Amino acid sequence: MPDPHRQSAPDFTTAALTMLGVNLIWIFVTLWVIWGFLPVLLLALCLNHAITRLKARRAP
Repeated sequence: MPDPHRQSAPDFTTAALTMLGVNLIWIFVTLWVIWGFLPVLLLALCLNHAITRLKARRAP
């Protein structure tokens, strides 16, 4: 039996995207300190390519 007093779940989308950005920044900075700028650039290009392919796959 459904509970009439049950509230909907809070939307954590903004918090999740913010933490994703924070984690991505510290990973990039760590890679930059250890190996330099080129691996950071290559990782960023790979992530961009993966996001673009995911977007194309999910398009109707």
